Amino acid sequence: MNEAPDVPGAEDEASEHLDPEIEDDDLYDLVMARTVLPEPPRPINWYLLTSGDAEAEWLALNEWVDQLRRTYGLPASVIPPFWYRHPELVWELSALHLHWIASYDPEQDASGPIAWHTDFALARERLREWVSTSGTRLDRDRPTRQTTWPGEEPQALIEDELIPNRAIDFVDFVAADVQARQDIEDEFIRLKRAADRARDDEPG
Repeated sequence: MNEAPDVPGAEDEASEHLDPEIEDDDLYDLVMARTVLPEPPRPINWYLLTSGDAEAEWLALNEWVDQLRRTYGLPASVIPPFWYRHPELVWELSALHLHWIASYDPEQDASGPIAWHTDFALARERLREWVSTSGTRLDRDRPTRQTTWPGEEPQALIEDELIPNRAIDFVDFVAADVQARQDIEDEFIRLKRAADRARDDEPG
C-alpha cells in the first residue's frame, strides 16, 4: 500500500493552531469556550406571549408532553389528552418542561436530573389534583368549573364535549389562540397609529 504523500508545510501549519504545551484539560476548556451552547431557558409567561411566540411554545410543549407521558407511562389522570384546554395544567406542565430543559442543560451539574425527578414526583401529585378538579376525561372535556363569588354572575351551565380526534382539536385550539393574540396585536398597532396621527395633527 502506498504511503500518503507528505504535504509541505502541513506540520508547520498544524503547530500554529495547536500549542504542544497545552494540557488535555486546557485543550478541552479551550474547545468548550469556542463552542456555542444554547442559552438557558427563561420563564414563559403565557399571558404575554406574542402570536408567533405562542405558536412555537404550544408546539414545543405539546411535543414534550407527549414524549413525557409515553416515557413514563402516565395515565390520563395525570396528563389528560386535552390538557391544553385548561390553564392550570398548561402552567404546571410548562413549568415542568422548563425545569427539565434546565436540568439537562450541558452546563448543569450531574445532580440536575435527579433533582428534576424529585420535583417531577411532586408535580404528578399536583397534576392529579388539577385533573380531578378540571373534570377533563380521556375522550371528552369541559371547562374547569369556577367558584362564583358574592356579587358575580353565576357561571353558565357546563356540559361535556365529546372530542373524537385529539390531534385535530389541538391544531384548532392553537390556531384560535394564535389568532386571538394576533387580533390584540393588530388592534394595538391600529390604536398606536391613530394616536400618532392625532399627535401629528395637533397645531404648533
